[in-house]
Amino acid sequence: MRWFALSLVCVVATGVAATAATARTTIISLTTGATPPLATAIYDPIFGTSQRDKAFAMAGQAGASYARILVSWKSIAPRTLPSPSSLFVQTDPSSPYYRWSSLDATVSAAVAHGIQPILDIQATPAWAYHVKPGTWTGGQPDIDALGRFATALATRYAGSVHAYSVWNEPNFNRNLSPQDPTYYRSMVNAVADSVHAVDPSNLALAGELAPFKHAQTKTDKNNVIPPLTWMRTMLCISNTTPAKLTCSPGSAKFDVWTHHPYSDKGPYGHASASGGVELGDLPKMNKLLQAAYQLGAITTQSGQAPQFWVTEIGWSSNPPNKHGVPIGLLTRWVGESFYQVWKSGATLGTWFLLQDEPTPPFQSGLYFNSPSVSDAKVKPLLAPFRMPFVAYLHSGGKVLIWGQEVEGRGSHHVEQVRDLPGDAARPREVLVLDAGFGARRDLGHVLAHEAV
Repeated sequence: MRWFALSLVCVVATGVAATAATARTTIISLTTGATPPLATAIYDPIFGTSQRDKAFAMAGQAGASYARILVSWKSIAPRTLPSPSSLFVQTDPSSPYYRWSSLDATVSAAVAHGIQPILDIQATPAWAYHVKPGTWTGGQPDIDALGRFATALATRYAGSVHAYSVWNEPNFNRNLSPQDPTYYRSMVNAVADSVHAVDPSNLALAGELAPFKHAQTKTDKNNVIPPLTWMRTMLCISNTTPAKLTCSPGSAKFDVWTHHPYSDKGPYGHASASGGVELGDLPKMNKLLQAAYQLGAITTQSGQAPQFWVTEIGWSSNPPNKHGVPIGLLTRWVGESFYQVWKSGATLGTWFLLQDEPTPPFQSGLYFNSPSVSDAKVKPLLAPFRMPFVAYLHSGGKVLIWGQEVEGRGSHHVEQVRDLPGDAARPREVLVLDAGFGARRDLGHVLAHEAV
């Protein structure tokens, strides 16, 4: 797909130790072969406000090629059905009962700045429930009504939007209840059928799961089903070795599986409870996804294996959040988290927030908060988002280097290599200095340092 025309590099460079007195700097140019792509995205409620135009411009400058946008079904549909209800043709986006103006402005601004919208349907109208919500629980939408709205949505934005997702964290009872993965599969299938009928090249997304188990108690009404448990039930995959298909082949219809692998343990953190999927557990989820496809559980429009996307990650920084991750450490975590996303087989990674929200807890932005996003001050997190880069020392003097380059607009990419002072046995250092904002391009050459 053309919007994935990005390239990355993952290489291992070997240095030869020498004494500091006799060391001579040699530049070694390493050319890598083709590697799987990684697109980046940003999810921020600011995209739905009057500041959307500047916000999308900043997201594009940061290197994002996608934006996740929540679509409030109940805000677009009529609050009550007209009488007779046949006056409202739910599949027709031109129906006078629909209110598209805010989402129209958001999609138009995104496209104008070269950003591909991911439209994530949520929030059921009062008249469209299969199971009504409780005081705390989210209820279940009517499957047919959801499919009709998806048809109207995909028709409205045909040619501008190609990715449509179903619900936000449905394994959380606040968002969907009763918590039934098989019912969620029916929701996904209804949206997939609808958006593919409008345009067969559209992508139907499923998942969007919360990362870890949370059991309800007498004092805490929140309940989250572990994502791997949810996934196995939805896809009819037994928890056995080898795994087996437990329902009819092709029961789930989607093109992309998505997840929110938040972790309080850092970019390689693992879930404490069984079935959880934090950043460090992403390979488990992808393995289950691919196994389900091989067993015939999933039907994709392309006939190829489903893609794997991460559609929400991030940590609040300190400052401004005194309970957040120290901003220096978080600057390192940003690049490492995208490396972990890529290494786990995902082809898209999404950072939560362009700019901090005004008050805690959500202050994971690439910019500090400002009433006007145009005046927002940049955080150090922007640089590693724009150009993710990691280097790890391995045994035997080997250094693993991974990164995604940014080519400066009207400027040059600068690469510099220098000696590390001190012990001659220490590895050589590679400095990669980015000269400015820009579009991603192939990082075909990596500079390593060899002292001889």
